[in-house]
Amino acid sequence: MADDDRNPEEEFQELMRRLMSGDTSGLDPEQLSRLSGMQIDPAMMQAVMNQLQGAFSGAQDGIDWSLAERQALHIANQDGLGVSTGQRTDLDHAFSLAGLWLGEATTISDLPRPAKAVTRGAWVAATLPVWQELAEPVATSIADALTEALGQQAPDDMQDLIAGAGRLMRTVGGSLFATQLGHVVGRLSTEVVGGGDVGIPVMPEGDAAILPQNFADFGRDLEIPDDQLALYLATRELAHARLFRHARWLRLHVISQVREFAHGIRVDTDALEELAARFDPSQPDELRSALESGALLPQRSEEQTAALTRLENLLATIEGWVDVVTEDATSRLPSAARIAEAVRRRRAVGGPAEQALGSLVGLELRPRRMREAAAMWRAVTDAVGVAARDALWDYPDLMPSADDIDDPAGLVARLTAASRGETAPSDAMDDALAQLIAEETAAESASSGEPGDAPTPTDGGPESDDDDPTPGDQRPV
Repeated sequence: MADDDRNPEEEFQELMRRLMSGDTSGLDPEQLSRLSGMQIDPAMMQAVMNQLQGAFSGAQDGIDWSLAERQALHIANQDGLGVSTGQRTDLDHAFSLAGLWLGEATTISDLPRPAKAVTRGAWVAATLPVWQELAEPVATSIADALTEALGQQAPDDMQDLIAGAGRLMRTVGGSLFATQLGHVVGRLSTEVVGGGDVGIPVMPEGDAAILPQNFADFGRDLEIPDDQLALYLATRELAHARLFRHARWLRLHVISQVREFAHGIRVDTDALEELAARFDPSQPDELRSALESGALLPQRSEEQTAALTRLENLLATIEGWVDVVTEDATSRLPSAARIAEAVRRRRAVGGPAEQALGSLVGLELRPRRMREAAAMWRAVTDAVGVAARDALWDYPDLMPSADDIDDPAGLVARLTAASRGETAPSDAMDDALAQLIAEETAAESASSGEPGDAPTPTDGGPESDDDDPTPGDQRPV
């Protein structure tokens, strides 16, 4: 049969055989675009071809995260808007005044670099390394599962071909995930107002920023003067950035807990096998939709639920402190209370892009206990003052726990006792720990025959003679 007489399905099968065998010579990107029915820009198809060639040649190992960057920047820069001189000047003034106000509300020092107004594209470029680090465990899991599922669904006569193309299949699955992550991060760049807007430390350490392109959207329906809105958001952004720079361990602590949650994610193999059984390469939208909707992620396990609860409590503790500090620093603003409530509601609901991130990696970044955590920090501030409160961020062991959010009075009692140089009253956990230590000590003493079991004299003499052995006495000294 001549090449011109082959139907599209036969052409696609021939294409896959050539790709899996490593023969990519003479492939026309425009022909591939028409053949697959994807209607993709030939230039983008050429980039995909280059990636596939890299997978076969060994140059590409793992997931190509540059796809995520290109997709995110494409969405972020669609409007082509930059930061005007007037916007930059207004926000510079807001950051300067916010820094002075924060000096009265917290003992945590200022940032080493001035905060700035940034474009959506600049926010993507600055934060993408953190998104990549957080999503990598999920991307690897999905790519491996996709490779296995497609291999199981392949006909028997293609098993040898599939077995030899494991790197290709894993690369395709990981690349598709990376592209979807870039899509989500790009959409996030159109929603976030500041660098700390999503709660986790995605900006480089010591950096604070506001996105003027999204600032107007945030305040459109609030009927609050722009200068007051800018001052409040600048204060909150600086407080968030100052905290993570001061408590350098906190950044790693948050990211480690996010990755701990992500490592526990396993793909729903039943859903993936069902998808692989009917997967049509000419219609990749079904696989893309499955990734976006979270259909490939099963219900959370008990371990994942526990990890997510710990993460939510940690984020609530952080944002509760930011809330209290921002409230104290902006007490001069007439509309501060209204802006604060708008920020809390916005964080509680989350935008479409944040919801898409939850579907993609199964992670919800909305701290459900932020109000309770803020109430705890307010009680601590009123009881021991600003300096003692901020000192709780000096070391990981000092940071309030989820139990302290439940029982702020217990935390306050311990801190006030310590401020007076007194021993803090023990709680149920302290009592249980003391009892456990006592039991362990008693068990060790009994097994080693240490004091508490006096030795029995062997010569009938007084016990004190054991301490002064006579010559020739063979007893151990």
